[in-house]
Amino acid sequence: MTTDPPKTLRDTDDDARHLARQLLTAARTAALAVTDPEHGGPYVSRIAFSVSPEGEFLTLISDLSYHARALKADPRAALLIGDPDTRGDPLTHPRLSLRATARVVPKGAEHARRREGWLQLHPKAKLYVDFPDFRYVAFEIHGGHLNAGFGKAYALAKNDLTVW
Repeated sequence: MTTDPPKTLRDTDDDARHLARQLLTAARTAALAVTDPEHGGPYVSRIAFSVSPEGEFLTLISDLSYHARALKADPRAALLIGDPDTRGDPLTHPRLSLRATARVVPKGAEHARRREGWLQLHPKAKLYVDFPDFRYVAFEIHGGHLNAGFGKAYALAKNDLTVW
C-alpha cells in the first residue's frame, strides 16, 4: 500500500498574495538566476530590481555583464526576492522565488519612459543609466513560490503576483 507524500504547500490565500506583493514592491535588489551559455548550468547574480509604476518587473543591466549575455542566449530566468533581516534565523524571513522570461527593452521611447520611475527608486543609477551599454530588462512572470517561514509555503500563479 502506498501513501501520498505529505502536502508541503498550503492553499494560496489573500494573506499569501498580500505578502508576495509587499515583498515585490519593497524590493530594490534580487538574485537573478540564468543559464550559463558557456557551461549550460545555472549562474546567479545580484541585480538592482523594482516594480515600475505600471506594475512591470524591471532591472537595469549592462550589455557587458555576464548575465546580460546569458539572457540574450536564453531568456528564461528565475528571481529570488526578499532579504533576511539582520536579526533572527534567516530561514524564518519571507522570500519569493519567481519563474520568468526576460525581454530586453530597446533604447528609445521605451527606455526613456522607464527612466524617471527607475531613478526614483534607484537614485544612484543616475551615474550610469544613460550609458550606451545599459538597458532595462523586463521580466514576464509565469509563477513562483512564496516561502513565508517554516511550514508556510505557497505556489503562486501569475495573477497572484499582479502588483497594481
